[in-house]
Amino acid sequence: MPSGPPPAPPDALRAAAVALLNLTGLGLGYLLVRRWIPFAVCLAATTVLLLVALPADADGVPGSVPAGYAVFLLLAAVHGAYVGLRTRLVWPGRRPVALVLGVVLLAVPVGGALWYDSARDEAVERALLARLDAADKRVDVAAEKDFAVAESDYRDALAVYRDLAVHHSGSRAAARVPARMRTYYKTVAAAYADQDYCTAVEPLKYLRTVPNSMPRDQLGTLTHWPDDRLATSLYECGADGLTAGTDWVPQFGYLLDTFPGSEQAAKIVPAVDAAEKRTAKAVAGKDPCGAVERLRSLNTQIIQLSNGSAAESAGLTGVAGRADRSGDAGEYACGVKQYRDGDFAKAQQTMRQFVTDNPHDGNRDRARKIAIGAEVALTLPAAGGKLPTTASGGGISVTVRNDSPDEITVLYTGPVTGSFTLGPCGSCKAYSFTSSLLPGWEPCGDSGKKYPQHTISLPPGTTYFVHKPKNDSTATPGSDTAKLRYGYIYTECAYTTQSLGSTY
Repeated sequence: MPSGPPPAPPDALRAAAVALLNLTGLGLGYLLVRRWIPFAVCLAATTVLLLVALPADADGVPGSVPAGYAVFLLLAAVHGAYVGLRTRLVWPGRRPVALVLGVVLLAVPVGGALWYDSARDEAVERALLARLDAADKRVDVAAEKDFAVAESDYRDALAVYRDLAVHHSGSRAAARVPARMRTYYKTVAAAYADQDYCTAVEPLKYLRTVPNSMPRDQLGTLTHWPDDRLATSLYECGADGLTAGTDWVPQFGYLLDTFPGSEQAAKIVPAVDAAEKRTAKAVAGKDPCGAVERLRSLNTQIIQLSNGSAAESAGLTGVAGRADRSGDAGEYACGVKQYRDGDFAKAQQTMRQFVTDNPHDGNRDRARKIAIGAEVALTLPAAGGKLPTTASGGGISVTVRNDSPDEITVLYTGPVTGSFTLGPCGSCKAYSFTSSLLPGWEPCGDSGKKYPQHTISLPPGTTYFVHKPKNDSTATPGSDTAKLRYGYIYTECAYTTQSLGSTY
């Protein structure tokens, strides 16, 4: 007996049917011609493919896998056609039926591929939505932090939104980006909604940079959304600093440079003007020195703002000049306050500055007197008990003589305040400290000498005298307290003593 049935006559239709059935990936062509091993190999290859590809995810499978599988199916089809050319089919007996069956069953791999593409697309959509949700959560977390710390989180979230809008424009996630951007802007600018204007400045500056990286069609009206809010925040923050006496120049300067024609910028000069008037009025209050200091600072800040911006320059310059003049005029009230508080060194310095700064002020003469009184009080604190007046003259004669080789300045205060200078005594010299202790020693007592002298008329009462060398700031001033009464003629003598290198 022969080992097997004789080969069937060649049949191209049968070969095509076997090839088509093998293209299904199930090896059905081999099954119908009873080739069990190739049939098992086809099933195994398809099983491996399904294990690798399922479940479908956003990354899909490596391109080499479907390419290799397609090559395998092609080889199985070619080999099946070769085998089916001369091998009878087990079932169905009619070749056209097998051919039709092969065509119909091709829907299995085609439908599977289409289903897999759809599943993979859905997996991609879910992954993109997950990225969107993660970016949203990052924005929510950033909202709980200070902007300086949270800025990197905001930038990372923005990068995700941009990637979805640009590189996945047809996805469901990308369709949600415009709404997310509206939430994003409101979250970043939350401090503005809370009227925390100084805190809102930096976040709003940042939002103005977003259109540089985000497509404008994703932003719509958000493109210019921060502008008016930033201008308002800059003005309000600067105005608060102006009222509190802190540094407000950066806010107003940025506002004038960035939004020069805005409604907010137009309010800067009136705000600065009102601050100057309010501060100048405070000179008459309880803290005139503080008001003068604020006027000086205000003048400096206004000039700084004016020099840094052309907008509103003329108006700012005018206010700066008025602040400077108000500060000069306020020095008098400040000096009076310092004198009454017993701060005679500062009172002297302030009144001297006032006399220099205000040559035509009506208080100039008294300020000069107060400066003299303050200097006397530095040596004789009791002299500062009353504020010096502009009174002059009196009925009691007081003569001051200079028994020293130095030109001296004589200062006095009491019912009358004043000063004068006495030239040096050419034939006089400084006394030693020990000689001043000898019995019978008396300065200005040499009848053979012609002492420089000056006579003044004073009213009765206590007058405080201070003598000091005009050109020696290291010498200790001499002092005297004289209680003047009518019916007497008084003499003061200025002299110099030296002891251990010190001059008195």
